[in-house]
Amino acid sequence: MSPRTGRPKTDNPKNIRLEIRLDNETNEILEKCSAVLNLTKTDVIKRGISLVEKSIKK
Repeated sequence: MSPRTGRPKTDNPKNIRLEIRLDNETNEILEKCSAVLNLTKTDVIKRGISLVEKSIKK
């Protein structure tokens, strides 16, 4: 029997989808941050969530 093909399983699957609506100004800020930091928009948003979490733990 041949081995299974496809992507390997992960310990932390990303199976939750989130859709947001942004105005033009917020989208431009997100795109600028993404370009300057050389990250995807998703990674910029995740960093933002982490920053907010740190601020509420103080």
